[in-house]
Amino acid sequence: MSENPLLPLPLAPSAGAVVDVPGFQHGYAEVNGTRLHYVSGGSGPVVVLLHGWPYTWAIWRKLLPQLASAGYTVIAPDLRGLGSSVKAPDGYAKTNVARDVHELVQQLGHVKIHLLGMDLGAMVAYAYAASYPAEVRRLVLAESVLPGFGLEELMNPATGGYWHFGFHMQVEVATMLTAGKEVAYLLPTMRMMSTTRDAEAVAREHFLPYYAAPGGMRAGFQHYATLLADGQENRARFHDRLSMPVLVLNGDRGLPQAHLLVGVEQVATDIATDIIPDCGHTIAEDQPQWVADRLGRFFA
Repeated sequence: MSENPLLPLPLAPSAGAVVDVPGFQHGYAEVNGTRLHYVSGGSGPVVVLLHGWPYTWAIWRKLLPQLASAGYTVIAPDLRGLGSSVKAPDGYAKTNVARDVHELVQQLGHVKIHLLGMDLGAMVAYAYAASYPAEVRRLVLAESVLPGFGLEELMNPATGGYWHFGFHMQVEVATMLTAGKEVAYLLPTMRMMSTTRDAEAVAREHFLPYYAAPGGMRAGFQHYATLLADGQENRARFHDRLSMPVLVLNGDRGLPQAHLLVGVEQVATDIATDIIPDCGHTIAEDQPQWVADRLGRFFA
């Protein structure tokens, strides 16, 4: 059963067509010692989309057909431990999660990709670009902060930073305190992070069941538990700035762009920025057409 009796236990989708996203298929891949679920479709240059927390691949569901129609192959995995991917006991360092995605891309027969990450997915996307720079054509980072390049300062509540990072990093305590209270804990934030009128209904249908299911919250918190080490690793591995063009995107009602841009300016040279109008943290949920058009111009 779901740990929250108000939510159904999510069923892992069978490999096959994605309901309500024409032309896309569910798939599974054994990569880097774990099993990832992903959705893919379209044809043409490859775009990989990496979601954040507390979301799943479905945060991209409105954007997928638009990118496919624009002439792209699109791959949207559930990150390690999240959604319908296996609840791995460990391996949540961002460089290792990036390796998951890299092996998935290779297994699907691709090499060079365009890469977009939001929230925690942007941290993974940066790790991917830094680890495999010759394989990333263009990089989009949205609604996030980079470990090692600005995140640490914003994790300190004593100086006005975000309190939730420290709480989530205490995996066992955070898991215990949110058990059975997943909706009460997540739903107010999920409403706040979107400008859409149906944010609550969307959260209940597409995201909350996965986090209320056994192991769902713990896996999410494990992505946070590595953040200090992720920053140390990013710093230790940093030698040259990224050579590929980078686009920094934020919603006008999302996170302040300066939080992300201050880090990107340290790690990249070719940087473009944009602000998405009437948009919260969930950029592909709130403004999928705007995002698709902007990505098309950037990738072209």
